[in-house]
Amino acid sequence: MFGTKRPTRISSNSAQNFPISYWNYMNIVIVESPAKAKTINKYLGSSYEVLASFGHVRDLPAKNGSVDPDANFKMIWEIDPKAAGRLNDIAKSLKGADRLILATDPDREGEAISWHVLEVLKEKRALKDHKIERVVFNAITKQAVTDAMKHPRQIDGALVDAYMARRALDYLVGFTLSPVLWRKLPGARSAGRVQSVALRLVCDRELEIEKFVAREYWSLIATLLTPRGDAFEARLVGADGKKIQRLDIGTGAEAEDFKKALEAASYAVTTVDAKPARRNPQAPFTTSTLQQEASRKYGFAPAHTMRIAQRLYEGIDIGGETTGLITYMRTDGVQIDPSAITQARKVIGEDYGNAYVPDAPRQYQAKAKNAQEAHEAIRPTDMSRRPDSMSRKLDTDQARLYELIWKRTIASQMESAELERTTVDITAKAGGRTLDLRATGQVVKFDGFLALYQEGRDDEEDEDSRRLPAMSPNDALKRQSLAVTQHFTEPPPRFSEASLVKRMEELGIGRPSTYASILQVLKDRGYVKLEKKRLHGEDKGRVVVAFLESFFARYVEYDFTANLEEQLDRISNNEISWQEVLKDFWTGFIGAVDEIKDLRVAQVLDVLDDMLGQHIYPPRTDGGDIRQCPSCGNGRLNLKAGKFGAFVGCSNYPECRYTRQLAADGETTADRSLGQDPDTSRDVWVKAGRFGPYIQLGEQKDYAEGEKPKRAGIPKGTSPGDVEFEHALKLLSLPREIGKHPETGEPITAGLGRFGPFVKHEKTYASLEAGDEVFDIGINRAVTLIAEKIAKGPSRRFGADPGKAIGDHPTLGTVTVKGGRYGAYVTAGGVNATIPSDIEKDAITLPQAIALIDERAAKGGGKKPKKAAKPAKTKTKAKKAADGDDAAPKTKKPAAKKAAKTKSESTSKARAAVSSTAKTSAIKTSPTKASGAKAPAKKSAGTN
Repeated sequence: MFGTKRPTRISSNSAQNFPISYWNYMNIVIVESPAKAKTINKYLGSSYEVLASFGHVRDLPAKNGSVDPDANFKMIWEIDPKAAGRLNDIAKSLKGADRLILATDPDREGEAISWHVLEVLKEKRALKDHKIERVVFNAITKQAVTDAMKHPRQIDGALVDAYMARRALDYLVGFTLSPVLWRKLPGARSAGRVQSVALRLVCDRELEIEKFVAREYWSLIATLLTPRGDAFEARLVGADGKKIQRLDIGTGAEAEDFKKALEAASYAVTTVDAKPARRNPQAPFTTSTLQQEASRKYGFAPAHTMRIAQRLYEGIDIGGETTGLITYMRTDGVQIDPSAITQARKVIGEDYGNAYVPDAPRQYQAKAKNAQEAHEAIRPTDMSRRPDSMSRKLDTDQARLYELIWKRTIASQMESAELERTTVDITAKAGGRTLDLRATGQVVKFDGFLALYQEGRDDEEDEDSRRLPAMSPNDALKRQSLAVTQHFTEPPPRFSEASLVKRMEELGIGRPSTYASILQVLKDRGYVKLEKKRLHGEDKGRVVVAFLESFFARYVEYDFTANLEEQLDRISNNEISWQEVLKDFWTGFIGAVDEIKDLRVAQVLDVLDDMLGQHIYPPRTDGGDIRQCPSCGNGRLNLKAGKFGAFVGCSNYPECRYTRQLAADGETTADRSLGQDPDTSRDVWVKAGRFGPYIQLGEQKDYAEGEKPKRAGIPKGTSPGDVEFEHALKLLSLPREIGKHPETGEPITAGLGRFGPFVKHEKTYASLEAGDEVFDIGINRAVTLIAEKIAKGPSRRFGADPGKAIGDHPTLGTVTVKGGRYGAYVTAGGVNATIPSDIEKDAITLPQAIALIDERAAKGGGKKPKKAAKPAKTKTKAKKAADGDDAAPKTKKPAAKKAAKTKSESTSKARAAVSSTAKTSAIKTSPTKASGAKAPAKKSAGTN
């Protein structure tokens, strides 16, 4: 039981590894997740109680005033209601313990959680003479955990300061900039310090694509035969003493001229140049490179990759024991522990031979801007756990990701590949002309690390590496064929999720812990959409970026954001004051906000109309006026703002009601046949309905009387015009049965609902998380989601707060305190009264609440009573009414005066009662001082 000292039952050998104080008394250990707690508890034994905080326990309330720039950026922290019970459990467990060990993750977020837990426990006065220690471990293995317990430290104050600064910045940007967006740009959702800069990257690429003008060029490639009859290809690279670059042959006439000369030419080898080359392996994975490679090789979204990596880190049951399979997955370090290198070299020798083991271990240094390198790269905790032996103990995606991490780590310590790159120059003589051709090839002499692993690429290479046949100078060659091909230059490719993460890392935007969440926010906000593994900037996102570039240009500059990250890093190194960084930022930022306050929406739209003109008004095929209204013919098209965002409308409104989306081709396609279902031979349609577009199998005539066609909704964020036949068939296959629940034997199904994808078991619905895919989610993952949903208890519709009863009103019944959309309030008998800003929701007393409710009731607040059923009319009643006996006017005026007097008295009494007892219980901390010791961690998610 909690609060009881218990002797540790450990062997004499184990006892030697721990100080006496560790095994004589109860130690409370705090980690983030229950899975982690369960694993670590097994490692530490009965003298330890490992409890989970379930992530962050406090945050800045989502309301104005949580960060006060005028009070040296004082912050008000609010305990997460879900965490309150867990914190109480932790406080109770400390009653009989001697030591509190904070063992959250070894990064900024983990340090922040430890600090918050400690601060709350201090406020609860749960800490007496307890010894408080902070331990960190990079892997959840018995060795790593027990070693960490021997080397405790205090919470890192510099990391806490950096966390404070990062969280305050994200809050100030989000809560200052987002309302400006809502007022000046109706339909916009939000803006964030890092989120907006990442969005700009995507939208800038869209602008590059729109501005791109294709250029024609031609290539001439001859297939030649050696004297031994071996064929190879050579490209035209020069003519008459001049080099020919890739784009130099710009017309078909020029290409035809070269073709005639090559068809008449005789060919001979001029030079053969073979040079040795080496290719070195890539460094082990960082968070960024793991996300990139998993996206390239498996199509995993960054959020999905991180969720799988989290499970591999926290531990998998192997042979009856839960153990972590990889090291901590949020890192930008590329170095690995010397003992792991030794183990990797041993595995390489056993599996590939000593020729593949380099003479000296390889050491790596990070190339990314602002890399911290505080932690190891991501690697297996035990190199001897080869992927083939682990695949049976992991689900499909876990096995694939583990294999990727294992291969990359082992390959990073293997010998380099040895190559031979050959270049053959050829002369073609035709009459008085001399033309130059070149063939290139590459041969792998020793595969080295390529025997195990080769990194994927975001884009195709221009040339295929191929082996060339043996040739010598002066060898005569024969022309077998000649390919003359027309090409057009292509615009730069849109970012994939992998290449966007890579670019953000190169620019120093964001941090390993934030890449996945930033991309997810952009997709959830509808600012970008993922189509064929490429990110497309949506109109909504482009308008937001145009607005920010027009009025807040400095704050979406790549260098500014990267420099701010550097400042935060300097805070974590204890080099500069976090308040000074915030002060420098806030002075300029609030000035920019003040400058735009007086601008009218129409003025903002005019600026955006000009800035987005090329996107909104593309050239017409007939060469006509791009802004001429296609409906009335004499109106001008311009940018307008509505409840759901910006759109294009006619200047002759309301006479002309023509409107369209921003992109000229943005109209959705409806009633479109995609193909024929192979099972039923019915057509699959995309249709437009009253509640939005949907997929339908067949037409009503294809079904029996009374039977309705099978339909499926189109997921949020997917345009009807983008739905392809295979995707439509998948949507129509829902809901699908995933399998039987292992405990009940009842089926678990997956489907799409009003609020997104879900899994269902009996009467329990659980929403899928970021990275889960409704079409291929497996039974293990589904069972986990169902279990987590049941553990959380039933959800409230629309997240409504059930409230806390604080007593009874004299006449209206129970008084309840609730949190609402517009702030906290008290309610009784259908009368709702807002709690004033100077009274904290959790601190309001019953007399204060009654006074507020009475004041509200006096103003006419509350639900209107239902009208009683009218009695049947009688002759007497009718006569009295006719005589005016029931006329109301005679009694209304006196009643009104009385009500006014009552209202005035009630208001005065309520204000007096509130004024006399109002108290604030907000937790206001001045970071470093609040904890006594300097505190930890950095949090960068925020409004990013």
